[in-house]
Formats: sequence, structure tokens, C-alpha cells
Amino acid sequence: MKYSIPHANAPRFGLLALSIPLLLAFSTASPLGLRVQPAHDASSLEPMGPPSLIQGTVIRSTGAIEADLTAFRALLGNPINGAVPGQQLTGHREINWDAVPAAVTNVTDFPAAFFNTTSTRGLVYDLRSRGLEVSDQRFTDINPTYASEFNPFSGLKVFSPVGNNISDVEFLVSGSDTEAAVRGFGAVFMDVDVEGSTGLILIAEDGRPLGSILAPARSDARGASFVGVVLDEPVIGRVRIVSGNGHLAPNQDDISQGGHRDLVVVDDILYGEPTATGN
Repeated sequence: MKYSIPHANAPRFGLLALSIPLLLAFSTASPLGLRVQPAHDASSLEPMGPPSLIQGTVIRSTGAIEADLTAFRALLGNPINGAVPGQQLTGHREINWDAVPAAVTNVTDFPAAFFNTTSTRGLVYDLRSRGLEVSDQRFTDINPTYASEFNPFSGLKVFSPVGNNISDVEFLVSGSDTEAAVRGFGAVFMDVDVEGSTGLILIAEDGRPLGSILAPARSDARGASFVGVVLDEPVIGRVRIVSGNGHLAPNQDDISQGGHRDLVVVDDILYGEPTATGN
């Protein structure tokens, strides 16, 4: 199905990108209305109740995703605000892991608040998982077979929860403890082999479900897939990132290596400027 953005000067997207103007309200039969069971190894995305009616635009892309990331940045609003503390009037934030110092790389206790304290970007991880790891070794410290699985999209480092395939993120005004929300969120996933195994679940700051979107399966050897959504207003208070349908483990090989689960890791994350709740 082909979709278009309802703007006269809308950016053009690659063949495999879908720009979807939508109300994030899906029936339980829709593959976009999803949620994850709160287990340490969520094996599937399951239907969630009716989400709120919110106008937004979704981009799904795989293969050569660079042009679609550029278009997504434009939808979020430029410039990239980096680690500038405080709420900025324009622009968006990004995380690409490569500036993470060696002391918290290749360890399973990556600080959940690193991107609001050490590198002030207004994003914190919920500690519902057993651990978080940033790796510059493609997670071969966990399982040597991963050397051929997880090609980094940018730089050398990628990210994954450990002991889980779910990571929840929340937002604060950059460098503060003030609760915030964002108007858009997107993630680059590496090595999505199974359609429907990976995606984002969007939740409002008051806990209302806003909807969910799936990342497309990989289309080439590099293995990059992107999915993101931009809404009209900053109402996204939390995002659940579902990376595949199994978690990294010494005895867990990827489905492409004869395993039984689709193992997926995360590279770049892009999101709107965290805006104080109520602003």
C-alpha cells in the first residue's frame, strides 16, 4: 500500500520507506496495534486495547536508510541539539553510542541515566531489564556467533538490553529531573530477520496507549532497518523498544545461525526535544 504525507512540500522517501499520515488508532487485527507482555523474554507482540487518536507520520525503511533518516530529522525539526542541557526551543536529540566512554562499554551495567546526567540528552532507561550493554565487539563477549550478525550502522558501537529483549525509555528536560514528553521517536535496528518481531510501543505521559509501529525486516547484508513516528504534539512520555523476539545469551543463536529466535540490537536513536510536561 502506498501512502503520502499531506503536506505540499513533503520530503521524498526511498522505495522501502512508508510515510504514513495516520490516526494512531488501530483495531486488534492491525499489525500496528501491538503490545509486549511484561516478561523477560517477550516472544511476540500482541494486540493492545484501542489507543488514543493522535495525528502523526510514520517512516519505515530498510536497506539504504540514510535518506529516510534525513527526512525523519526534518520532520522532528533541526538542528541536532546534542548534549546541550535545558529545554531547547527547536531541534531534536540523537544517540549513536559512539561517544560512550570505555569504562561503560562492553559491560552489562550501562548506567540507565547516562543520557541525562553524563551526556545530557533528556533520555533515561527504566531498569525493568536485567541489564543494559553498549558494545564495540558486536556482543561477542556474550556469544561468539554474534560477530557476523550485528553490523553497526554508524560508528562501531551498538546497544542491547541484557537478559531481555525489551528496553523502556522515558524523557526528562535535558540535565534535569523535570518530567518531559517528545513529539517523535525513531530507532535504527540491526538484523531484523523476521517481519513483526521488532518495533516501538508509544505511551503518553499519563499512561494512555498511543499506538505501536513495526520495523521492517532487513533487505540486505548490512541489515539496517528503521522505524519512527512524528506526532503533531509532544505527548509521548515513554517508549517501549522491542528488539526481536529473543534475548542475547551464551546459548541463544540468531535464527540465521540455526537458532529459534530473531535476535536484534539497536543502533541510532532519534527523538524530539524533551518538553516539560504541561508546556
